[in-house]
Amino acid sequence: MTVTVVVGGFFGDEGKGKIISYLAQKDSPVIIVRGGAGPNAGHTICDEHKTYKVRMLPCGFLNPGARVMIGPGVVVNPKILLQEIDEFGAKGRALIDKKCGIIEDSHISRDSDLKSKIGSTGSGTGPANADRAMRELKMAEDVESLSALLTDVPGEINGAISAGRNVLIEGTQGTFLSLWHGTYPFVTSKDVTASGICADVGVGPTKVDEVIVVFKAYVTRVGDGMLNGELAAEEAEARGWSEVGTVTGRPRRAADFDFELAGRAVMLNGATQISLTKLDVLFPECAKKTAYDELSKQAQSFVEEIEGRLATPVTVIGTGPAVRDIIDRRS
Repeated sequence: MTVTVVVGGFFGDEGKGKIISYLAQKDSPVIIVRGGAGPNAGHTICDEHKTYKVRMLPCGFLNPGARVMIGPGVVVNPKILLQEIDEFGAKGRALIDKKCGIIEDSHISRDSDLKSKIGSTGSGTGPANADRAMRELKMAEDVESLSALLTDVPGEINGAISAGRNVLIEGTQGTFLSLWHGTYPFVTSKDVTASGICADVGVGPTKVDEVIVVFKAYVTRVGDGMLNGELAAEEAEARGWSEVGTVTGRPRRAADFDFELAGRAVMLNGATQISLTKLDVLFPECAKKTAYDELSKQAQSFVEEIEGRLATPVTVIGTGPAVRDIIDRRS
């Protein structure tokens, strides 16, 4: 039995969706549960010839044998959630906690101020979390359209853990978008480190076996806020690092891998493993490789430098956009 938490190490956009989708199929968890802020965080998943862009549903939905859940710490937009359950074939196995908060139209309207001030996604997530803090937010148990999806998510998860089953806990966004630990005020509306994600889904720290922090082989960030060593847009494009955000479609700013920031992310999350994505973008000769000894010497040196400087093993490496473009070095 293993309880694994997966979180982002930089500013989101690290490729968590791909890694979670891979682990969801490889490790056969019975429950995949999402923590985090709300539909302001998107994940992109490429599976064979199809690309999914997910905002509410846990990324592990590609495992048809797993139940996918949303913890009580997450605010939910019912329209987006129900649409994704239908579109991605998760009917009958997608559940949410009855204490999930609900995003309403008024929250989306209020979010326009934050959108202009700090580059919020405009999803209504921040205002909904603010209303929750003020004890004014509607709960999922009060929304008729969600009644068939309601369950006690912490009870379900801890029951599975007690029965010796695998559980995968899915974080959103990235460490330095945390309300507590990020680049305030250019942050999300709550903590999104491993501790916060566990609290969102109702799992105590002694139940967690592995914390995987996901880094991209370079750093990107959507919106305003600090980005050390930021490259000019022309340089990022020349390197093939031009990207856009999953939710907003805004261009991502880019910089070289930041070892100091990564080290702090390892510390804040208590990471036991590192997943490194988009190694193929940094080293094109490594595209779609599935064994470590197939990587170029330069790529291996980069991986080993990360392991040495962060004192944490790099166990899962992404070498392409598809879920199976992975090198899995876990024992």
